[in-house]
Amino acid sequence: MRTLTFVVGTGRSGSTALSGIVNAHPDVLSLNELLSSVQSRGFPEGPVTGEGFWRLLADPNPLFERMIRSGAPMPEFVYTRRPGRFSTGTTGIPALSLMVLPHLTDDPDGLFDELEKEVRGWPARTAAGHYEALFGLLCARFGSTAVVERSGYSSDRVPLLRRAFPRARFVHLFRDGPDCALSMSRHTGFRLIFLMREILARTGAERVEELTGEQVRSLPPELSPLLEERFDPALVLDRELPVAGFAALWSEIVVRGVAHLGGVPAPMRTTLAYEDLLDRPREELARLAAFIGVEPLPQWLEAGAARLDAGRRGASLRLPPAELAALREGCAAGERALAEGRGQAALGNG
Repeated sequence: MRTLTFVVGTGRSGSTALSGIVNAHPDVLSLNELLSSVQSRGFPEGPVTGEGFWRLLADPNPLFERMIRSGAPMPEFVYTRRPGRFSTGTTGIPALSLMVLPHLTDDPDGLFDELEKEVRGWPARTAAGHYEALFGLLCARFGSTAVVERSGYSSDRVPLLRRAFPRARFVHLFRDGPDCALSMSRHTGFRLIFLMREILARTGAERVEELTGEQVRSLPPELSPLLEERFDPALVLDRELPVAGFAALWSEIVVRGVAHLGGVPAPMRTTLAYEDLLDRPREELARLAAFIGVEPLPQWLEAGAARLDAGRRGASLRLPPAELAALREGCAAGERALAEGRGQAALGNG
């Protein structure tokens, strides 16, 4: 029986490297950033036609399009580095094409066309039913027996995923708090998330999409342009943002994520620390393979170990003492939650 596993976490935790390693296993269908690509609009309630489901996959992600248009793309946007027939300036880049399909094939446009021919004719069913059918179609296409979806900034989606896919397994991937928060502070996507959260805090709105014209006009000039179709990338890339603020963000995400995962039956969840992966790559990858239901092939273990970069560890230790102390203080709540979570689930117990 085909297995389905979601690797969830804060992002900036070695998750992109892990996607590459998992993708190299011949029995795994690695869906890189599928949830990030479709976001919450990807799970509408009620029956969805095949045409409607295809639009969820094929319509461009508005925020990602704005980032590309403004010259502030994320490094995860694989399609823009090897562009095909789609572009932000003309057609828009389909959500599925930006990060998911280039991870699977060197011909993402060709695979996009293959999927379109099938999916648009599917009967109406729930969005979850469509995703299951899509997973099956792709597994048949690539000869896979296990599906692993990995998106950054994804732990808040655990309740939604549990409802949609009751038999899904979950891997909580995390990294040393100060190192992760420092990496967030240097990443385009997380810097934009930080600024969008500031916009919501200033206006009292719950979602950016719900901002009124009056609320937008009340924002200072360094924030309001970020809501336009094109913004000055310097507003995101060059602003001085407090690193300690990213530590607080990291803790907030981790605390909620651990709580969400605590509701998942123990055999269906596990944890994976990035530092453990660096220290014991073959052992950790072997246990991960067992959890997702594939063989820990020796050649795959060796290749996976070779892809991991131990030099990424301890970056926060090079900060001035005061900055490092502020990072550690901001990460303390998240670190406590992780310690509790690790006590509840160990890799390979599933």
